[in-house]
Amino acid sequence: MSGFRFRIVKDKTDFNFMGVHLYTFTLSAIMAVAVIVLLFTKGLNLGIDFTGGVLIEVKPAPGMTIEKIRADLHGLSHGTPSIQEFGADAVLVKIPGREADVATQKALNAEVQKLLPGAEFRRVEYVGPHVGSELITAGITAFVYSMIGILGYIWIRFEWQFGVVAVFALAHDMLATLLFFLVTQIEFDLSTVAAALLVAGYSINETVVVFDRIREMLRKYRRTPMGEIVNISINDVLGRTLMTTMTTFMSMGALCIFGGEAIKGFTYAMLVGILFGPYSSMFFSAPLLTYMNVRRGPEESGEKDKANGDDKRGKLAKA
Repeated sequence: MSGFRFRIVKDKTDFNFMGVHLYTFTLSAIMAVAVIVLLFTKGLNLGIDFTGGVLIEVKPAPGMTIEKIRADLHGLSHGTPSIQEFGADAVLVKIPGREADVATQKALNAEVQKLLPGAEFRRVEYVGPHVGSELITAGITAFVYSMIGILGYIWIRFEWQFGVVAVFALAHDMLATLLFFLVTQIEFDLSTVAAALLVAGYSINETVVVFDRIREMLRKYRRTPMGEIVNISINDVLGRTLMTTMTTFMSMGALCIFGGEAIKGFTYAMLVGILFGPYSSMFFSAPLLTYMNVRRGPEESGEKDKANGDDKRGKLAKA
C-alpha cells in the first residue's frame, strides 16, 4: 500500500529551460544595468549602523500612536527621524546623519523627550561616523572572505568552468538582492549584510545541487549535446528544488510577518535570495555552462556509452 506523497511537480518533467535562456540572460543584463544606474542616482537607504546617528527606544505614553509620534517628531531640529515599531509596546526612533555627533546627543535626547511627553525612554545609543565607517569595512571584509571560502570550495569540487560560472551566479543573486533594496529603499543595515551572506550560501547550495547532477549526466551521456544535458539535469532536480524553496520561503515568510520591525531588513533580503537562488541556478548558471566548453572525458568512452543505449535520456530535452 503506497502512502500519500506531496509533490509540487510530477516525478519526470521535460521543461525546456534552455529554450528561454537568451531571454533570461537579457533579463539578468537589464537587472545589472539597473543596479549600476540606481546606485549612482538613488543610492541605498543606509541605516545608522553605517551613517552614524542616534537610536532611541521609547515606550509611548498611553494613547500615543506611532502616527502621532511620527507627526510630533517631524519637525526635529537634527535630521529626519525614522520610526519603527519594536516589540509589543515600544518604538525605535532612529536619527541618522553625521551631524548627530556626541556634542549634540544630549540636546537631541532632550528635544525628543520634550516632543514626546509622558513617554518612557528605555535606551539611547549613539553610533558615530567613525564607528559606521569601521562597520562598513568589517561588513565588506566579512563578505569578501566568505565569498573566497565558498568559491574555493567550488573550485576544488568541480572543474574550473563550474567555478567561473559559480562566481557569476553569486554576483547575479547579490545584484538581485541589491536591486530590491535600491527600488524599495528599505533600510540597509548590518542585519541586511548578514542576510546577504546567508543568501550567498543558499544560492551556492542550489547551484551545487544542479552542478552535481550536470557533472553526473556528463559522465553518463558523453555524446549528448550540452544543452540537452542541462535540460535533463534541471528537470531531474526540479521537484527537490521547488520543495526546498517553498518550505524555506514559508518559514522565512512567517518570520517576516511575526518577527517584528527589527528584523524586517534581514527577512526581506532572505526572501529575495530564496526566490532568486533557484532562478539563477536553473535559468542563469546552468545555461551559462553551455558556453564554457566543459570537458567530458575521452572520446572512446562516449562510443561505449552510445553502444549501451544511454543516449535515450536525451529525448527528454527534445520534447
